[in-house]
Amino acid sequence: MSEVQANKQRTLTFFDALQRGDADAIANTYSEDGTVTTMGNTLISGTRSKEQTRDFASGVLSAFPEGLTFEVLTMTAEEDRVAVEATSTGRHVSGQDYHNHYVFLFTWREGQLLQLKEYLDTELVTDVLCGGARP
Repeated sequence: MSEVQANKQRTLTFFDALQRGDADAIANTYSEDGTVTTMGNTLISGTRSKEQTRDFASGVLSAFPEGLTFEVLTMTAEEDRVAVEATSTGRHVSGQDYHNHYVFLFTWREGQLLQLKEYLDTELVTDVLCGGARP
């Protein structure tokens, strides 16, 4: 298997961990110096380290007691990067339905996630995940 194909498989494994709500598996995907950046200007936007990601992922995913389902729509890979267009669906603890659209950019190094950039509908994040609160 080529490194590009391996990175695509690693990316799908990452989405499997998201589907299961497994914050430890998500964080363990990252290299020690790995980061995730959620774009935008919301209460959950910003860059987090591997350890911050573990707590953050656990908090966000626990806000969906019935789970948050991701569907990978497209995946394009080149060199150490994998770009994914995806959607998510779930019912937030507030009772609101959550259906977001994303573009994720994964950068892999030696089998571990070095950087993840998450582009998403920030208005929906503010309305549902942040209860309308803004920074």
